[in-house]
Amino acid sequence: MATETKTLADLGAVKGAEPQAAPVRTQKLDKLGRAYATGKRKNAVARVWLKPGKGLITVNEKDYKAYFARPVLQMLLQQPLNLANRATQYDIRISVAGGGLSGQAGAVRHGISKALTYYEPDLRGVLKKQGFLTRDSRVVERKKYGKVKARKSFQFSKR
Repeated sequence: MATETKTLADLGAVKGAEPQAAPVRTQKLDKLGRAYATGKRKNAVARVWLKPGKGLITVNEKDYKAYFARPVLQMLLQQPLNLANRATQYDIRISVAGGGLSGQAGAVRHGISKALTYYEPDLRGVLKKQGFLTRDSRVVERKKYGKVKARKSFQFSKR
């Protein structure tokens, strides 16, 4: 090292010390003006298309209230829209496959959150703070040889 920096003023004079600006997020839309995103949770994968509309949400060609009958799953699905105050501004078409209903609802929430940030990049901070943009990586542990399930053992008998 040719020059030594002993004070903060010297550190500012070091070449290349300019702070880097945060990346500018841009809108990502397809040729039809929709935002597309993929959400994942457990073994479920949700493909989400978001476009301006009246607030219709369809999951696998059904209304989301018919597909996700439990109120908890419906609430999970609407969390990102309610957080961003966009519940009635977008029509959302969702195709979801794999896993069970709970995993599918989590995948849909993840997909809607990502699609919202693609359509409105300014919402990223709000959704990221609540953890809606993070993929929940927890999956079922595999069954091991010599075990009943992943960790459960067979019943022990001394005789």
